[in-house]
Amino acid sequence: MTPTLNQMHEARTALDSPLFSDLPGDIDISFEFFPPKTEKMTQTLQDSVATLQPLGPRFVSVTYGAGGSTRERTHAEVVRVQNETNIPAAAHLTCVNATKEEVDAVARHYWESGIRHIVALRGDSPDGGAYTPHPGGYANAVELIAGLKEVADFEISVAAYPEVHPDSPDAQTDIDNLKAKFDAGADRAITQFFFDPECFFRFRDEASAAGIDAEIVPGVMPVMSFAAVQRMSGLCGTSIPSWMEGLFDGLDERPAARQLVSATIAAELCRKLYAGGVRQFHFYTLNRAELSYAICHMLGKRPPEWKAGDAA
Repeated sequence: MTPTLNQMHEARTALDSPLFSDLPGDIDISFEFFPPKTEKMTQTLQDSVATLQPLGPRFVSVTYGAGGSTRERTHAEVVRVQNETNIPAAAHLTCVNATKEEVDAVARHYWESGIRHIVALRGDSPDGGAYTPHPGGYANAVELIAGLKEVADFEISVAAYPEVHPDSPDAQTDIDNLKAKFDAGADRAITQFFFDPECFFRFRDEASAAGIDAEIVPGVMPVMSFAAVQRMSGLCGTSIPSWMEGLFDGLDERPAARQLVSATIAAELCRKLYAGGVRQFHFYTLNRAELSYAICHMLGKRPPEWKAGDAA
């Protein structure tokens, strides 16, 4: 029987070198966590940080609830990471439901606690409705960045949206806003999660054409649950590939198998980004370390003291 062209392609693919063979681990990584609500979740977060710490991340960040709802918990966890590990910690900070004076006070508190890195975000309305600036607050992320630079010489990361922010009228407005963030003093942008590498490459090219030469780091989120990622994608405008649902079909009651599928999808995305020249990755861990650790491992990232044969 003569093989079809498709069969020949599949055979060639199967015989090619493994996608992840001989990667040198020349990547920089960072991780995002959310503040825990219970003692059990606190332990999970601490275990996750301990698991990922040996990989030598550039920083880890802790998110900030809508309207500052997790302010105290965010601060406690950021300071704990800063004081109890050797990982630089970054705190998320938003403009929502606070005056400029209140935001500045939080920023000063971070600086006095040894935190030198802020992830500056406009934030979303706590009720899920349209965003409305506080009458006495910062109107948006650009104003927040400028305000933070007045408080102290923070390192500042900001958000970027390869598929356009839901509140943006078009892609060019989004790019212009990103440039304004850098002009205000931002050091790097971390993207919203996405699943198509070409989407990131296109966005990176558009940013470069607009005169943005700063670091743009892809945000990678391993999918723990297809239903959950559908909800999150609907809120932030991320496209879900048509093939993804089929890969998770039938795995609702099989969490271990679901994690294997999730890690495979995310690792392949990272490998394609790596092939396109990306060397910085930011992982949305959802406070679960193993998936992010596995993906970094597949990309060749090892603890500094690791040597081939250690596991023998």
